[in-house]
Amino acid sequence: MKPTAYVLAALVATALSAAATARPVAKSSALPISPDAIDRTAARAMQAFNVPGMAVGIIKDGKLIYGKGYGVREYGKAGSVDIDTLFQIGSNTKAFTAAALALLVDEGKLRWDDKVIDYIPEFRMYDPYVTREFSIRDLLTHRSGLGEGAGDLMFYPATDFSRAEIIHGLRYLKPVSSFRSKYDYDNLLYMVAGQIVAVVSGQSWEDFVTQRILDRLQMKACAASYGRIADRSNVATPHVMVGGKLIPIKPLQLTAIAPAGAISCNISGMAKWLQVQLDSGKTADGSQLFTPKRGAEMWSANTVMPLNPALAYLTHTRFKDYGLGWVVQDEFGYKRVSHTGAVPGTVTWVTMIPELRLGIVVLTNQQEDVAMEAVGNQILDAYVGAPKRDWVAIAVAYKDKQMGESKAIEAEAAKVGAAAGPPPLPLSAYAGHYRDPWRGDAEVRQEGGKLVLKISRTQDLVGSMTPFRGNIFIVRWNDRSLDADAYVRFSQGYEQEIDGMTMRAISPLTDSSFDFQDLNFKKVQEDPKPRTQNLR
Repeated sequence: MKPTAYVLAALVATALSAAATARPVAKSSALPISPDAIDRTAARAMQAFNVPGMAVGIIKDGKLIYGKGYGVREYGKAGSVDIDTLFQIGSNTKAFTAAALALLVDEGKLRWDDKVIDYIPEFRMYDPYVTREFSIRDLLTHRSGLGEGAGDLMFYPATDFSRAEIIHGLRYLKPVSSFRSKYDYDNLLYMVAGQIVAVVSGQSWEDFVTQRILDRLQMKACAASYGRIADRSNVATPHVMVGGKLIPIKPLQLTAIAPAGAISCNISGMAKWLQVQLDSGKTADGSQLFTPKRGAEMWSANTVMPLNPALAYLTHTRFKDYGLGWVVQDEFGYKRVSHTGAVPGTVTWVTMIPELRLGIVVLTNQQEDVAMEAVGNQILDAYVGAPKRDWVAIAVAYKDKQMGESKAIEAEAAKVGAAAGPPPLPLSAYAGHYRDPWRGDAEVRQEGGKLVLKISRTQDLVGSMTPFRGNIFIVRWNDRSLDADAYVRFSQGYEQEIDGMTMRAISPLTDSSFDFQDLNFKKVQEDPKPRTQNLR
């Protein structure tokens, strides 16, 4: 969606203003790309993709040689982004969870290939064989057999599920591939990995990561969760585009699955984190956070990842694998270790080239990931000797194509919906209580001559339903920032009564954490009451 002219002009002004007044950490002679070129790339990316604030850091040969903030922490307000501005780093948290386990491996308290059920007896997967064989390494490598984002609706949009309830829910999630046969990104199993840390150490994951990593590395402002941020005077606000307008949103506090994505950090702190990674676990005082052997293990391939042919051509990438909390690939003959992170309204980008002792960090407070990719890749190109190309232009072309395909699908759905007649059954036949084994209850009710769907344990998944085709409806969520409208397909029993419903996202761009396709609601009696058993 295109921004209004006012928003576009304001973003350009803030980006250029920040670029003109911010000062690099070190002399420009240390950089193969000029500060002005970085400034221009950041400003263009922010303008093209409506990003109000961005922070960029370059770590080289043991030092933060370049660090700068661009734009503002919250659109429409005066607070500028700098290298100490905190951003939610999302899935870049996963490397911290892997490192926490590495510390315990170093101490001889566990092994990567220990079985999860030996530490968490209540852990169950859908297949009993997988449950028995599931290792700590499997928790970290996205090869469980579950589909991408499976079960994420237990924590997103914000819910009241506990970690214990999410672990219990795993047993109901059906696999989409054989165990250890292919890569599908997940979040829930990293939460389980965090629970392993808690069981073995006797501390919560949050306390362990804070004391053993963040405090040890003097990452002073960084916090293991949003709720633990001590000083909120310099924190980036997340933003999304809704109806062509840039709006701030409330930060999603990932309490239940913190080990998968809850850390907040800044350029100053991430520089220290990447330097320890690049120095094989050695800290600034010369001691080891983790041993070089553990560092090598975290950077070793475990799961083959699919290559995007177009991107692989641009980066000369021939292999791409997932290690332990890190993506490992080749790029122009160099080994690249990287990850990205995303929470609603914020995306982050981290890349290291160990051979060059190089680390690059890009943090943004708008969920448009192509903006951070453009800035990060433009800097990376200068270090790896890539051909000269314009990554902002590449990103714009990619996004335009992506959006064009999505809009065509959504337009066709709208066209069919507009021509749809009434559903084959009266609305009262669809109304009622429904239950899914892992996500819980949902209600379909009649309001003002139409149906409304409300999924339990969250305030956000409420929306009106309109007929689409036959027993298929479209639900459009009241919170338009979710950008996740979905089909709802009702099923009928042998007596033609409605007995269940399934769901699927309309747009291919819908975030994978809306794993509607994993839901299988069955209709239950009105005001269902818990069953009791008479045990003898």
